[in-house]
Amino acid sequence: MGNELPITKFGDTRQQILDTAKCIILGKGFAAVGLNEILSTAGVPKGSFYHYFKSKEQFGDALLADYFEDYLRQLEDTLKDNGNSISSRLLGFFQFWLDTQSSDATTDKCLVVKLSAEVTDLSEAMRITLKNGTDRVIACLTNCVQEGISKGEFPANLDAITVTAEIYYMWIGATLLTKVGRTRAALECAMNATKVRLGA
Repeated sequence: MGNELPITKFGDTRQQILDTAKCIILGKGFAAVGLNEILSTAGVPKGSFYHYFKSKEQFGDALLADYFEDYLRQLEDTLKDNGNSISSRLLGFFQFWLDTQSSDATTDKCLVVKLSAEVTDLSEAMRITLKNGTDRVIACLTNCVQEGISKGEFPANLDAITVTAEIYYMWIGATLLTKVGRTRAALECAMNATKVRLGA
């Protein structure tokens, strides 16, 4: 990664730090990245960091919260009614997941998978943010599955809460194994299993 500044959502210094850090941490992890590297790449003086964040832990918590806000906006936009079937929208989301998480582009990777094992034992605040964020993702997907059941696109005997949790856990695990194996096999297996589970 070069020293070019990222395009931020709001053009402010706090967001610039978060956007820059996300790219670096997706590649190296949380503990391995020092504040100096983040601030140097962002072109921000060290004093500015402590104006916005009291500690690296608070910064990590803010990074995760920001990630989930973006992720949920994109998820809701993907799943909203656009004239296509619920099934095609939901499977389109998982296809996007498969394609991005099996690509070589670091910036497309999942911060949840990257940091969960690392930070949950280091920071209770970050663990809770991860828990709350993933709960919100599951809830959004559950609403979509429930709508699909109600409209007859998915089998009527499915329990939306149970099946969505099963599918999400499977995809998180498959994403981790994709990092280990460096092939699409685990994610393709997850896609096939998702189609079977939903009767799609």
